Amino acid sequence: MRLATIQTPNGPRAAVLLVDVYIDLHAADAALPTNVRQLLEGGPAMLQAAKDAAARSGVARIPAASVKLLPPIIDPPKIICMGLNYSDHAAETGAKIPSEPVLFSKFATALIGADEPIILPAVSKKVDYEAELVLVIGKKGRHLTAATALEHMAGYTIGHDVSARDWQLEKDGKQWMAGKTFDTFAPLGPWLVTPDEIPDVHNLTIRLRLNGQTMQDSNTRNMIFTAGVALAYISQVVTLLPGDLIFTGTPPGVGMARKPPVWLKGGDVVEVEISGLGVLRNPVVQG
Repeated sequence: MRLATIQTPNGPRAAVLLVDVYIDLHAADAALPTNVRQLLEGGPAMLQAAKDAAARSGVARIPAASVKLLPPIIDPPKIICMGLNYSDHAAETGAKIPSEPVLFSKFATALIGADEPIILPAVSKKVDYEAELVLVIGKKGRHLTAATALEHMAGYTIGHDVSARDWQLEKDGKQWMAGKTFDTFAPLGPWLVTPDEIPDVHNLTIRLRLNGQTMQDSNTRNMIFTAGVALAYISQVVTLLPGDLIFTGTPPGVGMARKPPVWLKGGDVVEVEISGLGVLRNPVVQG
C-alpha cells in the first residue's frame, strides 16, 4: 500500500494511491482519520480498513496528475537523522568511520512534499544535497533489539537531507542541527510504502540526480548500521512513536566532496530515486 497526504479543499487528507488515482480515505470511509500519523496510531486493523476502503471505493477518486502532494507524514513527533552511515561517504568527507550511529535532528518546519521548492537561505552560500532512505515508525517502542525493531516499522519513504555546509561545519563549535534544519531542508515523499511491498530494505538502489546528471548512485546494502540496528540504538535514548521519521544517512557523491564543490543554486532541479519507493523531485529557489 502507498499512503500519501494530499491537499484538498477540505485541507490535508490521508490517501492511498491506486495506479493513477488517489483515494481520499476519510471521504471513502468517515470512520477513518484524515491524518496519516493517526492512521498509523490505529495499528494493523486500521491500516487494513484503509486498504479495504480504498479497494472498494467508487467515490473520492482523484486523478494523480491533478493532486498536490504534501509530505506523507505532515506532523511527525520526531525527525531523527543519522550522519556518516555509508563508509564511502565518511571517507569522501575525511571523517572517521563511526563505531556507533551519529545522530542529529531536524524540525517539522523543514518538511516539504514532492515538487515543492527547496528555498536556499540568503545566509548560506554552501547548500548541499543528500539522498536518503527514511524509516517511518508505526508502533510505539523503547529499548528495542535489532532483531525485532523492524516489527515497529510502518514503512519507508524517500528523504532529501538538504544541508547548509557552512553552518554545519564552519561555525564556531560546528552547528550540525542548524545547518540541517532550515525551512524546506527536509523534502519527503512522494509516498509512504508499506513493508509488504519492499522485500529487502537493505537491497535498494538509491540515486540522486541534479539537473538530470547522476550525482549519487549506491545501494542501501552499503549502510554501516542497518535499519534494525539504527532503531535499536535510537530507542535506547527516546521512545519511538507512530509517525516518527528516521533519515538513515547518505551515500557518496555529495557536493562538498567534489572538486570543485557543487552547491545547489536557484533554478536547479533535484530528483532522489529509491527502487520501489518512487522519485522525489524538488526544484530549487534562491531565497
